[in-house]
Amino acid sequence: MTALHILIVEDEPKIAQGLREFLAAEGYTVSVLCDGSEVVTWVRDHSPDAVLLDLMLPGKDGMAICRELRTFSALPILMLTARVEEVDRLLGLDLGADDYLCKPFSLRELAARLRAVLRRCRPDSNAESGGQWQLDVERWELRLGGQSVPLTPVEFRLLQQLMGKPGRVFSRPQLMRALYEDHRIVSDRTVDSHIRNLRRKLEVFPGEPIQSVYGVGFRWQGTTDLG
Repeated sequence: MTALHILIVEDEPKIAQGLREFLAAEGYTVSVLCDGSEVVTWVRDHSPDAVLLDLMLPGKDGMAICRELRTFSALPILMLTARVEEVDRLLGLDLGADDYLCKPFSLRELAARLRAVLRRCRPDSNAESGGQWQLDVERWELRLGGQSVPLTPVEFRLLQQLMGKPGRVFSRPQLMRALYEDHRIVSDRTVDSHIRNLRRKLEVFPGEPIQSVYGVGFRWQGTTDLG
């Protein structure tokens, strides 16, 4: 299996070298950049699997980089910073970072956080290897292999929309139109609530087939059979 490629963006040489050695020992392929102005072009050219992104950088800061990366990529971004103010943490996540670590941090915690964001953001091949996901119209349930999950009518319609075109990203307004045929007025965050409920139900299955695409919406990742 090809090693996952991690980009470290860090301008402190000792920290960058320590992270490089640690992640290489963990089995990752690792690249390092120290100048923020180089990051976006580098990511376009090399398509890493995740980015460890320092906040304070020469050339361009981590916030600006994160914002720009999110205009074209959903790759996992884990931000690293010595600034611990809550407003910075919230702003970083609002701009599209998948997680946030404040310096100093333990390498063991970093490894765990990195594995978690990679698991959330990458389709899990084990989910597909167990067979096709199936929606049972008569029983209003979702099945994979011998396991099944009962669904509410709204959850069922939501999955019908997502699974009908696997890999396609649906915006919240598009999903809301599919959920409520009577065109009732509801907050677009209602979709987020249903997605959260579905994800809790799907915890019995391996992987996370419902994937968030920052700033756009949601998509279904997996082999499906809508019968």
